Order: sequence, then structure tokens, then C-alpha cells
Amino acid sequence: MTKRVGIEVSLAVAEAARLANVDVVSAYPITPQTHIVERLAEMVANGELDAEFIPVESEHSAMSACLGSAAVGARTFTATAGQGLELMHEVLYIATAMRLPIVMAVANRALSGPLNVWGDHSDVMATRDVGWIQVFAENGQEAFDLTLWAFRVAEDPGVLLPTMVNLDGFTLTHVIEPMMLLDEAEVKRFLPPNHYPLPLNPAKPVTMGAFATPVHYTEAKKAQEMALTQAKTTMLKAWQEFADLFGRHYHPVETYRAEDARVLLLTMGSFGETASVAVDELRARGEKVGLVKLRMWRPFPFEELRHAVQHTDVLAVLDRALSPGGPGGPVCSEVKSALYMQEKKPKVFGFIGGLGGRDMTPEDFEALIMRARDMAHKGMESEFEMIGVRE
Repeated sequence: MTKRVGIEVSLAVAEAARLANVDVVSAYPITPQTHIVERLAEMVANGELDAEFIPVESEHSAMSACLGSAAVGARTFTATAGQGLELMHEVLYIATAMRLPIVMAVANRALSGPLNVWGDHSDVMATRDVGWIQVFAENGQEAFDLTLWAFRVAEDPGVLLPTMVNLDGFTLTHVIEPMMLLDEAEVKRFLPPNHYPLPLNPAKPVTMGAFATPVHYTEAKKAQEMALTQAKTTMLKAWQEFADLFGRHYHPVETYRAEDARVLLLTMGSFGETASVAVDELRARGEKVGLVKLRMWRPFPFEELRHAVQHTDVLAVLDRALSPGGPGGPVCSEVKSALYMQEKKPKVFGFIGGLGGRDMTPEDFEALIMRARDMAHKGMESEFEMIGVRE
């Protein structure tokens, strides 16, 4: 039976993995992800979860072990953050190519150097092209729900792709929030058993991780691209099933007070809630502003984004990662690409903020929105601006 509790977000993610009745957890501790797998190790040790917990010597080994467990049909979960995600990088591509439905929580963290353990999106942006399904949670409830949803999507016979649930380090992972947690019976109604169609089995051999010459490589990559883009149908269906059962609705792109907005701000992750406070304050002062929240990152929701911004004049995109020497932020770059061929499109201005865990207040978001509006009124062109840089 659904129960309302106050719980640390990391522990709620661990609880979601327990409710999913995972078979294998392979992980290496790294801040700010540690509480997730620490709690899962405790669950296994205490008999709360009937699973194998594999403590490994590195994140590269953690993902390698996940490949093996998923390949034999075991429901597999892991979690990581920051440099740990980058140490996995080589193996992430293999999970996609072998169509292994691994679920991973990423406690988003800044990358070195300088060494920084606080949250931004640098780590996941470095892995945006590995072929995983990727979504972002705005709060603890979403982190819990999306973890369960990720198993439902990844293991669908029509998908069979690894899935990454991103939650901001510290801003979410170490915060206690009130949440509605499900019980085992409710989860079973939503999440069927995992039936991997071609598991490794000595009695019935299959080939995995085969060598491909130039004659075959392009076709293999095309098949991966088709699988990822076509997974969107199942993602939407699973969100609708979740809403029908539990009353909480999720969409690839969501908006707040955007219907008549002349200026929109786009965010991903936990900053959306703070930004909504800024929108409310500006609305109270008569400014026609609104918010767009990007939840689905891969596959990219082109249609939904275009629909969300089709009537606005100005779009300010906030990135929490820098693409050095490039167009500024990866999200803004992709948003501009998505809108490029549209006959009517807003002026897009990119901003980079919240790097290395630096806080952004509602007042910061108000200033950002007004800055984008003023830049558009003056006919300015700007690749991007970094917020709060101290001289």
C-alpha cells in the first residue's frame, strides 16, 4: 500500500531497486552516489533483498560485471557519479551494442579538475552519445518513480537498452524529502518479471560482442540508432501506465506557466523547482515568462520541445555543463539544432550556471530571464554567457 514518508533521496532510489527485486547489484562507492549502493549492500546483508551484491575494485569493473549479469538474464542495477561514470565510459558502449537492459542511477557531479564532488551535469554530458536511454529527475519523488519506470522500459522486449536515471548530486541525493513510496504488490502490477530473450546459456550458445568489419559496422550502428529512437514509444507508454496505476504523470518535456509566455527558460534536473519560484515572482510583477523542463535527454524529444516553444519569442537555455571551445553548453547546442529548420522559432540564448555545485537562487533565475529578454530586445547575438563568474 502506498505510504507517505520522509526519506533521503538516495535511500529512496535504493528502495526502488529493492522493490524492483533486482538480482544483481555491482557497484563501487563514489561521492555523492555512495548512499545508494551502501543501502543496497545493507539490504542484501540483512536479507531484505535476495540479490547478489558484487563489490568491485573500480567503476570500470562494476559496469563490466553488470554486462555479465544482464547477459544471463538477471535484473541488474548499479549507480555511479562524476569520475566514476567516466571510468565506466568504455564499457557503456558495450551495454548498448549488446542490448543489455541495465538500469543505472547517476548522481550527477562535476568533473575534475579542479577536484570537485558537488553536483552539475558535466559527467552525464560526457556520456550523452553512448546510446543509453537517459532521463533527468527534478526531485526525490521523480527519482524514485523513474528508477522503477527505467526497469519497465529497459527490459521491454521491444527496447532492450540500458537506461540511465540522472539525479543531481547533493541537491537531491543527500536531501530528505516527503515522498509517496509504493509497496511490492503495487510494483508487481507495473513491473513484470525480466525475461531476457537470448541469455548466455551453455546449453544454447549465442554470440555476444562479436567482431565487425567495415562491411557490417555501419549497419550495426544504424540498428542501434533505430532501437534508441523507437524506444520513445515504449517510454511514453510506460509513463502512461504509471499514471494510470499511481496517478503521477510524466512527459518528455513539461512546461510551467508557459501558455502565453513571451520569454521561456529551459532547465533540466533539480533547478526546475527553484526556477519556478522565479517565474511566479516575475509573473506577479506582470512579466509574461514561463518555464520549460526537459526530462527526456536520450532519445531527444524533438517534437515535444518544438511544440513547447512554438509561440514564445525568447528562449533562455540553462546548461550545467560547459563544452570547452565549442558553442557553450551541450543542451543549448541541441536545442538550437532542434529548432534550426523551424519556420517560426524563438531567439535562443545560452547560459551556463550552477557549475561545481554553485547555488542558483530564485533571484539569479529572475536576472537570467530578464537578461535574455533584454538581449533579444537589443537584437544581440550571443553564443553563451557564464553566470556568476567572479572577476
